[in-house]
Amino acid sequence: MMEQPQATMSAEDEARMIAALGQVFDLARNGDAVALAALIERGMPPNLRNEKGDTLVMLAAYHGHANALRTLLEVGASPDIRNAMGQTPIAGAAYKGYTEIVEILLEHGADVEGASPDGRTALMTAAMFQRTDIVDILKAHGADPNARDNRGMTAADAAAFMAGRHGSTH
Repeated sequence: MMEQPQATMSAEDEARMIAALGQVFDLARNGDAVALAALIERGMPPNLRNEKGDTLVMLAAYHGHANALRTLLEVGASPDIRNAMGQTPIAGAAYKGYTEIVEILLEHGADVEGASPDGRTALMTAAMFQRTDIVDILKAHGADPNARDNRGMTAADAAAFMAGRHGSTH
């Protein structure tokens, strides 16, 4: 069996590539749908991940960029890839309160129950931060209001807990 020759990259070339990839992730953070579409058309993988495991979809969703998110999902990017912390794009959008982003993710098949490693679902996150419009959308798409996280809390428990923390006026 013959060994394949190993391609070597100079430290300078590697630094340039890392900088270029950083710019690609900035395109998603900044919502540049046109540039993302052009790069994907030229062969960039739509599910590219950064050092934190964030996909372009995660970054576009977390920063509230509907057009960039739609562009990525329409070319085959997954709506459900978790980052290194186990977070899903839909949970990030629920946390940030981006109703339109949650709707776009669901339209493209995002898992409405996709829980983080601690068992917290997007519904629990939305309820915890009083995002009632997102709670309603998630429930309409089949989110289980009786699901429990690893501490045994439901979405209603999470909402009550946070309301209690912010409702006291001592």
